[in-house]
Amino acid sequence: MDEVERYMMTRLYEEVFCPENTDDEKKDLDTQKRIRALHWVTLDMLCVPVDQDIPEVSDNVVKAITDMIEMDSRRVPRDKLSCITRCSKHIFSAIKTTKKEAASADDFLPTLIYVVLKANPPRLQSNIQYITRYCNPSRLMTGEDGYYFTNLCCAVAFIEKLDAQSLNLSPEEFDLHMSGQASPQRPPGPPASSSLSQVRERLDLLSGLGVRQERVMEGARRLESDLIDWTDAVEHTVQGTLERLDSPLPPPSSSAIDSDNVEGDLLPPPLLPQVFAG
Repeated sequence: MDEVERYMMTRLYEEVFCPENTDDEKKDLDTQKRIRALHWVTLDMLCVPVDQDIPEVSDNVVKAITDMIEMDSRRVPRDKLSCITRCSKHIFSAIKTTKKEAASADDFLPTLIYVVLKANPPRLQSNIQYITRYCNPSRLMTGEDGYYFTNLCCAVAFIEKLDAQSLNLSPEEFDLHMSGQASPQRPPGPPASSSLSQVRERLDLLSGLGVRQERVMEGARRLESDLIDWTDAVEHTVQGTLERLDSPLPPPSSSAIDSDNVEGDLLPPPLLPQVFAG
C-alpha cells in the first residue's frame, strides 16, 4: 500500500494538492498572516522548556524548523509525515538536553507551537489537508507518525485561537504586541549560536538570490521578445528579396544613340579628306 500510495500520489500531486474547489489556499494565507503577526511570541510566554543558549539545543531547534519547512517540498503523504516525525524527534532531543530528563507531552506541545511560529511553513493548511485526505488511514490512526501529526494539528488550532490569556498577558499588552507598538524585551545573554546565525545568513542570501533571479528572468524575457522581433524582421526582408528575384525582368530600353530623335543639327560637320601638295 505504501508503494501504491507513492506511485499514485507522485503522479497526481499537481491535480490533487490544494485543488481549486476547496478553500485550502485561503486558509494558507490566513494562517501565514496569523503566524507573521505572532512573530513576537517568546519561549517564556509559551512556557517552552528549552534553553537555546546551549549549542546542542539550538542546533536541534534549527533542525526542527528546517524539517517543518521541508514538508512542503515532498509529494507523497508518507514523506510529509516523515518530515513531521523528524521535526518532533529533534524537539524531544532539545527538551531532553535542556531538562536532563525525558520530555513529556506537556513539554512537547508548547515547543512544537514555538517551532511552527518560527518556521511559518509554506502552505501549512494545504499540507495538513493533503495528508488527511490521501495518506493511508492506518498510518494516521496508529504509530508515532499519527501521534506527531495529531499534535501538529493541535498546535495549528492553538495558534489560530491564541489570545492574551494563552500567553499570560493582559488584553492591552496583547493588542500592543499584535499592532507592533510593543515588543518583548529579551533578557541579556550570550550571543546567538553559530547555527542560528548561519540560518539567518542563508535566509538573507536566499532572499537576495530570489530578487536576482527575478531580474535575470525579466532580462531573459526581454531578450526573447527582441529575438522574436528580429527574426520576424529578417524573415520579412528575405521574403521580400525572394519575391523580387522571382519577378520577371523589365524589357531593355532602347539606347538613345540608336534613336531617330537624335538632334543632328547640334552635331559638328563631318571631316572631309583633304590632299596637301608636297
